[in-house]
Amino acid sequence: MNETLDTKSLLATLAELPGVYRMLDSDDRVLYVGKAKNLRKRVSSYFRDNHPSPRIALMVAQVARVETTVTRSEGEALLLENNLIKSLAPRYNILFRDDKSYPYIVLTRDSAPRLGFFRGATDKRADYFGPFPSALAVRESVHLLQKMFRLRTCENAVFNNRSRPCLLYQIKRCSAPCVGLIAAEDYARDVQMAALFLQGRQQDVIGRLSAAMDEAAERLAFEQAAVYRDQIQSLRQVQEKQYVESGKGGDVDIVAAVDDRGVLCVNLAMVRGGRHLGDRPQFPANSGDSSASEALTAFLYQHYLAHAIPARVLVNVSPVDAEVAGWLSEMAGRPVRLAAARDSLQRVWIEMAEQSARLAIAARRNALSRQEERLDALCRILGLEVDEDCRIECFDISHTQGDATVAACVVFQRGGMRKADYRRFNIRDIQPGDDYAAIRQAVRRRYEKLLDSASAAPALILIDGGSGQLRAAAEALEELGLSQLALLGVAKGEVRKPGLETLVFVDGRQPLQLTAEHPALHLIQEIRDEAHRFAISGHRARRGKAGRTSRLEDIAGIGPRRRKALISRFGGWQGIVDAGVDQLTAVSGISRELAEKIYAALH
Repeated sequence: MNETLDTKSLLATLAELPGVYRMLDSDDRVLYVGKAKNLRKRVSSYFRDNHPSPRIALMVAQVARVETTVTRSEGEALLLENNLIKSLAPRYNILFRDDKSYPYIVLTRDSAPRLGFFRGATDKRADYFGPFPSALAVRESVHLLQKMFRLRTCENAVFNNRSRPCLLYQIKRCSAPCVGLIAAEDYARDVQMAALFLQGRQQDVIGRLSAAMDEAAERLAFEQAAVYRDQIQSLRQVQEKQYVESGKGGDVDIVAAVDDRGVLCVNLAMVRGGRHLGDRPQFPANSGDSSASEALTAFLYQHYLAHAIPARVLVNVSPVDAEVAGWLSEMAGRPVRLAAARDSLQRVWIEMAEQSARLAIAARRNALSRQEERLDALCRILGLEVDEDCRIECFDISHTQGDATVAACVVFQRGGMRKADYRRFNIRDIQPGDDYAAIRQAVRRRYEKLLDSASAAPALILIDGGSGQLRAAAEALEELGLSQLALLGVAKGEVRKPGLETLVFVDGRQPLQLTAEHPALHLIQEIRDEAHRFAISGHRARRGKAGRTSRLEDIAGIGPRRRKALISRFGGWQGIVDAGVDQLTAVSGISRELAEKIYAALH
């Protein structure tokens, strides 16, 4: 413990109230953020002679100051604690990646509801089912529902302007409500069936379909009866493959925390509507020598602050905080059962989740080992110091004949790409097509902030290009006084074939061509390809936006007001392109003559 900290005076000033405490070191860096039902009791527990955790003992030895914030309730303290952990990223807090992007299936509430993939904040204008552990799980479910109930998946801008059925109708994946090939009441029945299926009420769906099939057969409507029969068979196949709870539906999360030789993984498996939808392993940061129970507790608090809480949460180890169960119920506004497996099926779920966690750990170790091997090989070739925090940044330029030029910078560190540190730069005020000037501007804009901040300097800068691009980057760094940063150009060669890249040095060394199987080259290719992808996606977005805007603006008679009316009416650019002259004329302020001009300009 830091000798400058007077623990007796500190504890005497603490209230016996709920709140949040922050432990800081002598440089005012936040070491740890925690919540407490009773601040005095919780903080005093750290300043005792023996600590069961070496990690906590190490942290306490660095504490120079403790700050506290009193809250009205423990629930409020938890919210504040979570926000502070995310914003401050303390070294000794177990931190899970803040992933708010779990996808859902959406059923809109239009006159002919649309079935689709959804990611984002939900509202009351549609029905949402999920969340799902991955986009793949959503798409598989959507395809299944299309096959069974033939619901539309097209956007309203397309749906409202169709004059004939699309290909999905031809392949029996949509019943074409856009052109009235299915009665409104029949389509509404299919929507209701799909909703029941997503709620886990498959037996209800099968019962209704069986009754409908019998009724159609009695009317001698054998083709319709065959449709119902095929739907029933599809549902029974789903039950055989994915239905996991012996006829009982429901929503369950299975959370398994596994510690395998010092590597912690928390695996979340999701059961929705009685169907096992897959799982998602997560690796916490700052876990140190934390136990599986501590990691599981941190996950429960952090994950369920941002995501829906099911009626049951099964865990493989007991949380270190016994109050988490009550907190889950409080957050959900209804009883939530947090428990270990109680029957054979639940034990199978837990075993599956634990096995997935162990496989994820093995895959992570394998990937990190390969990346370390590649990084070591690259450092040896370039004469760089091998460092586990070695940061590599790579630049690439993308444009179309000099138009909408975009520069991209991607970052590799600690065995993987760090997407949060990626940056794009819209290049302006240069001669179109001048890649050298584009690289010079991007490098200067990227690193000029290093002069006035504590931003991390890269150990190596890769430039996708040859000696010309490399010289331009070197000039930008020299202007900034950063010529000490290592630079390397990656020239693709005449045939631009992977494996034939040439490494170009800025210090006059002869260019180097590695063998195609060299691990250092594989790392360079991976980083370079990611920079290329990131640059192209930014360029396409910029070019597409500029092209759409200019094509409307170039039409005589289309000003901001009419352009806004068109976009509002058709839902976006593609809707305007798909609209016919009659549909365009229906927009306020668009005469038939102007509608014909718009149609001719866009086709």
